[in-house]
Amino acid sequence: MTKLLNSVCCILVLMVLMACAPSENRLTIHLSALKPLPAQAASEIMPLRVSVAAVISPRGTAESYRPLLEYLSAKLDRPVELVQRRTYGETNELVRTGAVDVAFVCTSAYITGHEDFGMTLLAAPEVNGLATYQSLLLVPAASTARTMADLRDKVFAFTDPISHTGRVYPTYLVERMGTTPDAFFSRTFFTYSHDDAIRAVASGLADGAAVDSLVYQFALERDPSLAVQVKVIHESPPFGIPPVVLSPDVRPQQRVVLSEILLGMRDDPAAKPALEALGIDGFVSIDDSAYDTARAITPVVRPNAS
Repeated sequence: MTKLLNSVCCILVLMVLMACAPSENRLTIHLSALKPLPAQAASEIMPLRVSVAAVISPRGTAESYRPLLEYLSAKLDRPVELVQRRTYGETNELVRTGAVDVAFVCTSAYITGHEDFGMTLLAAPEVNGLATYQSLLLVPAASTARTMADLRDKVFAFTDPISHTGRVYPTYLVERMGTTPDAFFSRTFFTYSHDDAIRAVASGLADGAAVDSLVYQFALERDPSLAVQVKVIHESPPFGIPPVVLSPDVRPQQRVVLSEILLGMRDDPAAKPALEALGIDGFVSIDDSAYDTARAITPVVRPNAS
């Protein structure tokens, strides 16, 4: 028995010594020889999804924002995808569900989205040194109307059901007279873009419309003939400008990166074509309180008003 135990011990010691000894057949891995993993194909990179509310017509939106989207793609080294919808409400739904990461929305759409699901501000465009805009009441150049009261029993074009300048503010003017758009106008309709509302007035399809002052000025620059086809008979007080917003699903790190890119555009020569296409000076930080003047009239407008 003692001899057997001694034999077993000898075998175990021999096995340990063999394991510790160097061997020509042992696999050796040199870290310097490891090859990097293959780069992720561009098609596999998740694009940054951006939506632009149809403040201008869809074609105009694509044309105006394409240089900005290309700029963002180059800065992020990531594809950027434009996702368009017909109405402001549909754009808000894209933000709410996380179907898009970034959106350019109207003032009332931001107020609604912020209250309903936590839509957050990223930045705001600045035009001529200001981050505000107005609602302009337009009529055909030959019209004798001088105020909203003169448009009673006329045809009126709204832009979008939740557009601040194109529906909320003109409805507010009507309701201050103790009536509603349905009772005040002979007929109303939605154009779903401000440039189409301007054209509706210019062509005589509508007797009046209220539009975004920034879009109006941009439209006149593109088509100076509009200046002799329509005229402005009323200007609203200034409101916080339509902002750039984020889905609540966007990570804080991504928010910081996007903010730095947008805020740095005015000092980047490569961003000049994008800013010129949008007709803006650049982007600035903006606080939620900038939209308090718009909030002050929004509750006054009855939800079911046209």
